[in-house]
Amino acid sequence: MVRASAMEGVSGEAKGEIVIVEEWNGSSSTKLSKTATITASPSLSIQRSGSRFDHVWRRVLQAFVPEGFPSSVTSDYVPFQVWDSLQGLSTYIRTMLSTQALLSAIGVGEKSATVIGATFQWFLRDLTGMLGGILFTFYQGSNLDSNAKMWRLVADLMNDLGMLMDLVSPLFPSAFVLVVCLGSLSRSFTGVASGATRAALTQHFALENNAADISAKEGSQETLATMTGMALGMLLARITIGHPLAIWFSFLSLTLFHMYANYRAVRCLVLTSLNMQRSSILLQHFMETGQALSPEQVSRMEHILPKWTTFWSSKNVKLLHKQVHLGVRVSSLDHQEMTELLRSAGSHRKAKYLLVERKTSISILMHKNSTSSDVLQSFIHALVMAKLMEENTSVHLESQSWMDKHYKDFLQKLSLSGWKTERLLSHSIIWRANWICGPSDDKVD
Repeated sequence: MVRASAMEGVSGEAKGEIVIVEEWNGSSSTKLSKTATITASPSLSIQRSGSRFDHVWRRVLQAFVPEGFPSSVTSDYVPFQVWDSLQGLSTYIRTMLSTQALLSAIGVGEKSATVIGATFQWFLRDLTGMLGGILFTFYQGSNLDSNAKMWRLVADLMNDLGMLMDLVSPLFPSAFVLVVCLGSLSRSFTGVASGATRAALTQHFALENNAADISAKEGSQETLATMTGMALGMLLARITIGHPLAIWFSFLSLTLFHMYANYRAVRCLVLTSLNMQRSSILLQHFMETGQALSPEQVSRMEHILPKWTTFWSSKNVKLLHKQVHLGVRVSSLDHQEMTELLRSAGSHRKAKYLLVERKTSISILMHKNSTSSDVLQSFIHALVMAKLMEENTSVHLESQSWMDKHYKDFLQKLSLSGWKTERLLSHSIIWRANWICGPSDDKVD
């Protein structure tokens, strides 16, 4: 093939034609740059585009950003990664200070310290962390995906607490093992929550099914931040050694910056999936105005801090989802609620969910054959009931009427605004029900 092309080129030159071959560089067809132009008319000439430094810089950059960047990722990728790298840098600097204190407490450098004693203490510390990670996964694993923003903040807060435990361990020699085990337990929560939320965020950033590439490039970014943080941390540890006041001032200052950077990073995220809180915000606005908010608007209204800080949330956002309990256990209902449930099941034989109105909340019973779309519809229906409860109306009839008239229009407007309406991100539904209506002498399986 090359020989044939060459002969055609020579033939073209004999006829006085100009043959031009352009060289382009780039990892994606949508992000290419011309690096050279080769012309044969009649002699061969090469004209290079750009400097060699630009070419080298692009090659280096490809090791840290996904292919096709920036079109291959969402718009919130860059600000999030900037703040995330800064918080990671502060973490690695503080790690040197906390590790130095921990090694000193174990007895490194002291003649009285024994290898077996230090090894045993380190073993207990790691064992506690492993057990803590398993327990945390058992109790909260299914909830991490639906509240990625909040758990991202919680993960780093627990990491700060664990590092603080390491730093104070030399101050309590009699309770050293207890203190470092508590620190390891705290960091074990960080490992589970951070890893799970990172997976959810990677899927969010990926626009071209390039989650693996984004994850790999983030590993490169984290490695660079780690090396920089370790170098600065060793320098800081060297400067502050023997000066407790300087160590504590540096550690607390970096911790405050770390918490601020994490908050800014999470605030940059514009997620398009529907979880309980975002669904509540969207529905309330739609019922009041008939319009759907964009993901950017909802992102500014979301409450991303842990639940025990709800008093910091915006007063303009009523948390209707707090009044809804999804996937409740049938046997947890009282006699009156059970009677109402049976009456509802008789009139809604083919329904995939049932709603039970309580004093201040709405309980959702999911059918054992319900799908992800049924779960989303049941939650929206319950939110409508919770909204109507504030207006003291006939919630069952009014809510069903609203669902019949507006639910499809609501989902359509959400889709047009950029929301993913295939499913609701929620905790795992482990309790389901089945309702069968027929003659009393029928056999029930």
